[in-house]
Amino acid sequence: MDISPRNSMKRAVVLCSGGLDSTVAAAEARAAGYALYILSVNYGQRHVVELTRVPEIARALDAEDSIVIALNLRTIGGSALTAELSVPKDRPQGEMARGIPVTYVPARNTIFLALALSWAEVVQAEKIYIGANVLDYSGYPDCRPDFLEAFDRLATLGTKAGVEGHAIRIEAPLLRMTKAEIIRRGVALHAPLHLTHSCYDPEEDGQACGRCDSCRLRLKGFAEAGLPDPAAYASSGASGSRDG
Repeated sequence: MDISPRNSMKRAVVLCSGGLDSTVAAAEARAAGYALYILSVNYGQRHVVELTRVPEIARALDAEDSIVIALNLRTIGGSALTAELSVPKDRPQGEMARGIPVTYVPARNTIFLALALSWAEVVQAEKIYIGANVLDYSGYPDCRPDFLEAFDRLATLGTKAGVEGHAIRIEAPLLRMTKAEIIRRGVALHAPLHLTHSCYDPEEDGQACGRCDSCRLRLKGFAEAGLPDPAAYASSGASGSRDG
């Protein structure tokens, strides 16, 4: 593998699902002057259609390299995204903010960050960017600041780069931003928001359901940002998901 990016730019591995937040996080890394090494994971998610967006997103952001790692978490299950469990639909905003939802995938960000850390050592990256957010997904423990800070310490202690004084840092630039702020920031950075997919339970043709928590939060964010959502929604779902 050639790890000498154009103009010897500093490097960052970006965890990118094909979703809104991770795409804006990738745009943040680009704006900070990093050559992008985009890492995606096919973990058996029911919304695997999101991964079809990543190659175009990588091209739009002029990524240096983009890889997909296959890791079937359906073997473990335990989540509506990796097992035969129902994805919650039409939940009020207050209900979405309570507890850890069934769409939580056990230890997913721990696994993903470990994969990103491994590749970061190989490509000699300085940073790992992740689109974690604590405001819109309050129930996910692996999106919280204390978790990310702990993993940052782990990255220093458990890698050759770290113990030799070249620590790989974890960056979560969207951590405390609302969905509307993320969208506005993405527009300002010319992130390819039109390529992103956010639905947890898409239709067979790939259209977003408009009713799951992720769709509702996305639609609410675009509405609050005063912008049209470029995603394609099933006609039976999107209009209802604009309600409070």
